[in-house]
This record gives sequence, structure tokens and C-alpha cells, in this order.
Amino acid sequence: MSELFIEVAPGNEVFRVADIALKAADVRPALQIVEREFGLLEIHSRNQAEVLAAGAAVLEHLGLSERDRVKPKIASAQFVTNVSPYQAQLINKWRKGSLLIPGNSLFVLEVAPAAYVTLAANEAEKAANITLIETRAVGRFGRVFLSGTESEVKTARDASILALEQLDGKE
Repeated sequence: MSELFIEVAPGNEVFRVADIALKAADVRPALQIVEREFGLLEIHSRNQAEVLAAGAAVLEHLGLSERDRVKPKIASAQFVTNVSPYQAQLINKWRKGSLLIPGNSLFVLEVAPAAYVTLAANEAEKAANITLIETRAVGRFGRVFLSGTESEVKTARDASILALEQLDGKE
């Protein structure tokens, strides 16, 4: 499955972007979030060419190219080992993914623009045997929460950060 996350400002522009993407190619939406400042759209397809075609149509509509994207900026990277049961309880109260198990390690990555955390999470999951606790890809900053053994979380951390640092874009 291939997917594309499109984050736009102002938030209401996401409605027009969704219309263009869905009419341009055989893709399906899974997420559309609209905030005052930002809008986020996720589209996907089993056929990567369809996702690329939808993305190209959106870029054409906006008068942009891939080179015009905003370069991701890591705002914060926190690594916690041997998570306390109390801290796990606090995080588990609001998470939407898997449970954070006390005693595991935790990595929290904060990135702007927010949608880039999905790339970081994907690369982390491919690189290590970790648990994705939560991904928040909307707002001024996105956050991804990963857990597992200390060595696996370190591997996931390194892979996610490297993926973001390798992307080009405008500062």
C-alpha cells in the first residue's frame, strides 16, 4: 500500500486538495483533519502510480513542485529508558495506539511540519521491532511515540531521524 500525506495552510485548503486528488486518480482517503492553521489529508492506493498521479495533480493545482516542500525540522527528540509505571499510565490515558508497557524504553519525536512524523514512524517500524504507541500528524508540530527494548528503540530513533534529515526542502 502506498500513501501520501498532504499538509496545507490555511486549513480550509484541504477541501479543495481532497477534491483534486480524489478526482485525479484511483486513490482513497483515510484521514482529513481541518484546523484553523493547517489541514491534513491522507490518501492511499495499492498502486503507487495512482498515489503519485494524485500528488502530481495537487502540486499542479497549487503551482508547486516537490522541491517547494518545507524541509522537516526536528523540534525535540526525547529518549526515556525503563519507563515508570506511573508515566506509562499517564501516556496510556490519551494514546490511540498500543499500550506503553512499564519498563520499556520510550522515544518521542516532535517534528514540523507535523505530517512528517508519519514518515519517521514508517522508517522506525521498518528498522526495528518496536511498538508504535501514537502518531499525531496534525497541528504546528507532529509527534510520534515509540516503545520497546532500549536497543530496538535506539535503532528506531536513529532510522526515523536519518529519514527526516535526508529530505531536502525549503527552510
